Amino acid sequence: MSSVKIHPEFRLNGKKFSSSGTVLSYVKKYFSSHYLFLQDLFNTNEYIKVYTSGSTGLPKEIQIKKLFMLNSARQTIDFFGLDPGTRALLNLSPDYIAGKMMWVRALTGGWQLDVISPENKIINKQLLNNTYDFGAMVPVQANYNRQLLHKINQLIIGGGAVSPSLFDFISSASNKIFATYGMTETVTHIAVKPLSNGAYEQFYNQDLQKDSYRVFDSITISKDDRGCLVIEAPHLSNERVVTNDLVQILDKRHFKWLGRYDNIINSGGIKFIPEQIEEKIKDLLPNAFFIAGLPDENLGQQIVMLVEGRVDKFLLQKAFDKVLNKFERPKKIIEIDRFLRAGNGKIRRRQILNGLRE
Repeated sequence: MSSVKIHPEFRLNGKKFSSSGTVLSYVKKYFSSHYLFLQDLFNTNEYIKVYTSGSTGLPKEIQIKKLFMLNSARQTIDFFGLDPGTRALLNLSPDYIAGKMMWVRALTGGWQLDVISPENKIINKQLLNNTYDFGAMVPVQANYNRQLLHKINQLIIGGGAVSPSLFDFISSASNKIFATYGMTETVTHIAVKPLSNGAYEQFYNQDLQKDSYRVFDSITISKDDRGCLVIEAPHLSNERVVTNDLVQILDKRHFKWLGRYDNIINSGGIKFIPEQIEEKIKDLLPNAFFIAGLPDENLGQQIVMLVEGRVDKFLLQKAFDKVLNKFERPKKIIEIDRFLRAGNGKIRRRQILNGLRE
């Protein structure tokens, strides 16, 4: 395949470029962390090397066709109606697929792209002085800049769960804010879920559950015998993508995410989905936390809660009594000063649990 072509209306921080070489020179000087990716993107190789996020294990290297990246970019552009001249903000790391795809969309879609550091506290000044048609953030960035999110007309949030407090803040917003579902193997998102009133009103039938994901029209979904989502997208991947995400499929375009198959807890012969317990207790404390199973001689696994920082364990256990049944209640609350996290902010559950077992 030939190198990725630059749309004639593409602008980078307000500047026009005549060739990929001039883009590379500018990026190397001002945004050096993005340079190696763009150098790979513009060469004539058919594939590009990317790394998974490592949220459920160690990051792994995979090869993705540039054609699939272009197809994914077009899918997003069409779904959100992002015409040439769209003003977009790029504040994501180029190390992961989400940051890479913002470049592909902007270059091929003819966007006016502003690139800034992915450090969370730097976005504030950029948003204070400008407005944007489209942007993408990880939850921690959105949380830090919550008072300015109205300055982005269409915003996608991915790479981790949106906290209850952040959701409460943005749910009534008139601009369009979505959570995304996707992974490196599907070349970023293949479905979106509305978080704000503006997003819900534009894309959803009012009869559908608000917490369901809407799959792009080109995607086919099904479940395997475990109840996990299977994605077929020939224009995005060479193979069917079999996930470990437990889902409820509502119809051919909508599904509800239930949790991770590899997180299931078998305690006393009863299977529990940790994410479902987490949903019930999410409003009880401001700390980051997760539910997991640890080995138990009698039960096989016992349900425990791991929490970042310090909490009043007695009061928390009393609060559990009001929202959890006796089988769901954590047998222990384990305090950890700081959770291990992937580069995109996701909690590294498996590594934390492995550290406890050592």
